[in-house]
Amino acid sequence: MTTTKPGAGAIHAAATYLAVVQFFFAGCWIVYVIHLPGLLKTVGLDASLVIWFLMADQLVFALTDLAMGLWLDRIRGGLRRFGPVVLAMTAFSCLAFLLLPYVARSGGDTGRGVFIALLVVWTVTSSALRAPPLALLGTYAPAPALPWALALNFLGLALAGALSPYFGGALKAMDPRLPFAVSSAALFATTLGLVWIERALAAAGPQAAEPKADAPRPRAAPLFFAACAALALGFQIHFFVNSAPRYLVFAKPADLDLLMPVFWIGFNFAMFPAATLAKRLGEMPVMAAAVAVGIAGILATVLARDLTTLVVGQALAGAGWGATFVLFFAGATAYGRVGREGRMLGALWAVVNVAVLARMATGAAGLGKMPEYADILSWGPAVAWTVGLALLLVVAWRWRGGARAPA
Repeated sequence: MTTTKPGAGAIHAAATYLAVVQFFFAGCWIVYVIHLPGLLKTVGLDASLVIWFLMADQLVFALTDLAMGLWLDRIRGGLRRFGPVVLAMTAFSCLAFLLLPYVARSGGDTGRGVFIALLVVWTVTSSALRAPPLALLGTYAPAPALPWALALNFLGLALAGALSPYFGGALKAMDPRLPFAVSSAALFATTLGLVWIERALAAAGPQAAEPKADAPRPRAAPLFFAACAALALGFQIHFFVNSAPRYLVFAKPADLDLLMPVFWIGFNFAMFPAATLAKRLGEMPVMAAAVAVGIAGILATVLARDLTTLVVGQALAGAGWGATFVLFFAGATAYGRVGREGRMLGALWAVVNVAVLARMATGAAGLGKMPEYADILSWGPAVAWTVGLALLLVVAWRWRGGARAPA
C-alpha cells in the first residue's frame, strides 16, 4: 500500500529549519578556527601547529562521514529513526566544544591531553550534522522537489560563509569562553527540533521513495564523484588561496571584509534558480551549465585588470559553485536511491573534506609563497573545473545509458 509523500510546504519547512541548524553548525567552526591558535598557545603548544590540527580535523571528518553514511543506511533499512541518536551525538559534540576553552586554561600535561581528547570527540560527533539532515531530506522529499529543499538547507552554510569576515573581526578580541558557550548552546537548541522534524515527515510519508526505471546507472557513480573532487578542489584553491591576494592587487587590506563575501552572494543567488531549472531540465545539464559559468568567473578573476572585473568574476564563480554544490547532493541522493542515500551522501562529504585537506596541505607546504608554483595555483582552479566539466558531460550521457538527464 502506498501513502502520500509529505507536501511541498512540509518539506520546505523542514529544509528551512535545517538551514538554521547548518548556520549555527558553521558558526561553531568559524569560532573554532579563529580561537584555535590562542587555545593551542594556552595549552603549551606552538601556534604553528594550527594547520596540522585543522588538517587532522578534515581527515577525521572524511572518515566519520563515510561511517555515518553507512550507519544511516543500516538503521533506515530496519525502519528505525535516527533523530534521537543524532541529537545525542550533537549533545556530546556541543558539550566537548563548550569545554574546550575551559580545559585549555587548566594547563599542564593533563590539561593538554584532555584538550586534545575533547577535540577528537567534537570532530567525530559533529559528523552527525552533515550526512543525516541531507539523508532526511533525500528520504522524504520527492525527487523533483529535492534540489529546492537542498538549496534551502545550504542557505545556512552560505550565509555563515558570507558573514564570516565580520564574525572574525568581532570574535578575535573576545574571551573564547563566551563565543564557545553561545555557539554550542545555540547549535544544540536548534538541533532539538530534528527529532520532531523526522517524526512529522515520517508520519506524512513513506520511509523511502520507490526506485524509478530511469534512475541513474550506478556504474557512472565513480565518474560523478571524480568530477565532484575536481570541482571541490578547484573551489578551495580559488577562494581560500587565490581570492584575497587578487583583491589586494586593486584594493586595500581593510576592504577585504567587504569584498570577500561577493563570492558567497553569488553562491546564495544561484542556488534557487539552479534548483528550479533542475526540476525542469534535470540535475546533470544544469550542473554542467553552472560549471561553465564558474569557469568563466574564475578566468575573469585571473585575467582581471581592474577591481570591477574582479568583483564580477568572483560573483560568477560563486554562482557557479552555489548551483553546482546544491546539485552535487541531489545527484548523490539520486545515485543512492533506494537504500544507499546515506553512504552516497557520506562519500560526497568525504570528497569535500579531502578537497579541504588538499588545500590546507598546499598552505602547510608553503606553495603559495613559492614563485615557481604561482602559475599552477593561479590557473589550477580553472583547469580543475574544466576537468570536472568534462567528467560531468560523460556522466550526463551515461546517467541513463545515453538518455536525457533526470527530471
